[in-house]
Amino acid sequence: MWYNNPMARILIIGCGFAGLSAAQALAGSRRRQEVVVIDRGAYFNFLPMLPDVVGRNVAPRYLTYPIRSLSRTLGFGFLNQQVSRLDLDKKIAYTPESVPYDYLLIASGSETNFYGNDRIKKLAYKLDDAEDARKIRDAVTQGGFTTYIVSGGGYTGVEIATNIKRRLQASRQPGRVVIIERAPSLLGPLPEWMKAYVTANVQKLGIEVFTNSMIDRLDDDGTIVSGKNVFPKAMLIWAAGVRTPDFVQDLKIDKTPQGRLKVDPFLRIAPGCFVAGDSACVAWQAGFLRMAVQFAITQGACAAANIARDIAGKSLVPYRPVDFGYLIPLANNRACGSVLGANLKGVFPLALHYLMCLYRSYGWKNRAGIIKNLLTK
Repeated sequence: MWYNNPMARILIIGCGFAGLSAAQALAGSRRRQEVVVIDRGAYFNFLPMLPDVVGRNVAPRYLTYPIRSLSRTLGFGFLNQQVSRLDLDKKIAYTPESVPYDYLLIASGSETNFYGNDRIKKLAYKLDDAEDARKIRDAVTQGGFTTYIVSGGGYTGVEIATNIKRRLQASRQPGRVVIIERAPSLLGPLPEWMKAYVTANVQKLGIEVFTNSMIDRLDDDGTIVSGKNVFPKAMLIWAAGVRTPDFVQDLKIDKTPQGRLKVDPFLRIAPGCFVAGDSACVAWQAGFLRMAVQFAITQGACAAANIARDIAGKSLVPYRPVDFGYLIPLANNRACGSVLGANLKGVFPLALHYLMCLYRSYGWKNRAGIIKNLLTK
């Protein structure tokens, strides 16, 4: 490691879009610095296409890339360990060992929020990485359930539900697909035209939606109770929210209910400590910037630039997001969203979604595999 190294020690926690963007920028410079990435997983996961593993037969292996290979290619160190605690004053990250640093970037992303319900955490399926997607795909393929319940009617919940329905239809398996949403509608804060379009497509697929509802009980035999609705032999996929990891939650820093750390204009929470991606809460316009891949990548690059500038004794630059828009892909070959201020719906935005996924995925073999899988019915 770097304990007696005279160079600036830069530690990046998390190798998602933000962490990888920063590592690539920092490791590629010729400054006197050493970059080490810590991640509890061994693979970079391409999150935007995880639902496609379930409905479109995209192989999980095409949505992952070994971090060890990235570290060799890009020139950064890698510790496959889990961070348990940070001491921002002493500048130490605690894993099974103590890892000192001069500069820190927290880019540890988010994970499924079970809101302290250990029973649901134990019995429900989640979608945090490619392995989770494989487990959902295999469970749906094997059958044995009469109902497939998705708890949460946001982006992820809608995408999972439509992909489960697509797989059931393709294999001619029976089974109800149900979305349970505690808010009055799907996709709560989004524009009404978008919510209406998604709801209409969900209904065309035969997916049932229960709004103003939540899971009351999950029995050992798989029976799920939500209000007066009882679903025997049901598979539960939990997509009802996300949170930052425990070591981020434990920091005595101003944060949102999800645990996102409120950063200054330069993406800092303390001297020499920056935050990017889902772990960062960035003030923007009248509120806060949403979680999105495009912002994670640019925040990682901005944090890397500011670390390099600070090492060089230069003034920092504020993060200025550029919002290109967002799309919600549905498994019935439709999508909707807003791109560069234009409202789009239908097949065209779906094509845009997959083109952007191919552009942002890592490795030519992965891209070729994704294309092959998407073109195979």
